[in-house]
Amino acid sequence: MLLTPLHLTPDHDIPGPLLTELTALYAANRDFMALSGDFPDPDDIRPEQVAAALAEELAHPDAEVLLARSEGRLVGVAITLARHPDRADPDPWIGLLMVDAEVQRQGYGRRLAALVEDRFRTEGRTAVRLAVLDGNDRALAFWTALGYGVIDRRPDLQLGRPCSVLRKPLSESQQA
Repeated sequence: MLLTPLHLTPDHDIPGPLLTELTALYAANRDFMALSGDFPDPDDIRPEQVAAALAEELAHPDAEVLLARSEGRLVGVAITLARHPDRADPDPWIGLLMVDAEVQRQGYGRRLAALVEDRFRTEGRTAVRLAVLDGNDRALAFWTALGYGVIDRRPDLQLGRPCSVLRKPLSESQQA
């Protein structure tokens, strides 16, 4: 799996073919989109909506959108935040990790998560956090199976949705 940062055009646009791939990936995850409420109609996700959502993410100076490809095909996307808006929070965050529904349960999510963790480890970060929306039981099971533990329950900052905050130490000595 190859992980590359999303690069916008000089006009701050996502190239058309890539936007088509990203829209298909978002649309394939209908159940999550319905739960999150990120799009007005989870059955009709449009390219301009995906472009706007990603532009909003990238407006944050510490955010990065990472594209995961396998055999040339876009299989996943991760959005990371090097620094949380709460400066008292020392850990980087995974804001979104999404795998194309057609290839879920084939190890792509685990591999994508490991690559994101490796990027943070290389930067000298000692742990990573993320939030799972209430009702997303599959995601909670996925992350806890990867060694993340629930450390808090609170509303998310974006829309005030109830969620569990999870954390995983990135060094072997902290995991013991």
